[in-house]
Amino acid sequence: MSVPISRGALDRGRARDLGLRALTAAALLVDAGVHIHLAPGYQAGSPQGIGQGTLFLLESAAAALAALAVLLRGSRAAYAFALLVALSAFAAVVFYRYVDLPAFGPFPAMYEPVWYFEKAASAVAEGAGAVLAGIGLARTRRTPRRRPVR
Repeated sequence: MSVPISRGALDRGRARDLGLRALTAAALLVDAGVHIHLAPGYQAGSPQGIGQGTLFLLESAAAALAALAVLLRGSRAAYAFALLVALSAFAAVVFYRYVDLPAFGPFPAMYEPVWYFEKAASAVAEGAGAVLAGIGLARTRRTPRRRPVR
């Protein structure tokens, strides 16, 4: 026997889901915007190689793509991708704030022991995006695998 679900409950659930998707996407888009804004100034240190500016542009592209996926799909895969992007960006900004890791391979040294408005804004957006994407990932249901018919 199934329990009937009222239309109001479904509408509230959809509204909550859309709100979570919008907030997650907004956090990712703030992160992307800050990185696009900062990229040219950071590329000057390594104009011909993989500089911080290039890494910032790649990160902003990943954040924008994750925001779009969450907005359009809202699936577990979209939330997982958003979580990966936001959490990795948050970990990187905090790591390079406190740890002076020298350049390795084609990657530049990115130690920057200061906080300024744009950096703090991106860190807050990345942290919020990671938390929101984690909530979205936990709230979306797994689709059960279909068993083959025998």
